[in-house]
Amino acid sequence: MIRCHLSRYMGEQKMNISDVARLSGLNRSTISLLYHETATRVELEAVEKLCRLFSCDVGDMFELGDKDVT
Repeated sequence: MIRCHLSRYMGEQKMNISDVARLSGLNRSTISLLYHETATRVELEAVEKLCRLFSCDVGDMFELGDKDVT
């Protein structure tokens, strides 16, 4: 499972979903899905915009978690 650390970055910057949408130009629903870690896919353009907004690398924003055993 891939973990997204968007909520942590938003908390550190005291930003809400509307702030991130306005500053990044991304759709609120895209941000919400990433924030709640329910996204099943994400466009590379969105990843780039978020990393630029929070001045981080892709590996800082996303992390490969433990293998999902079902």
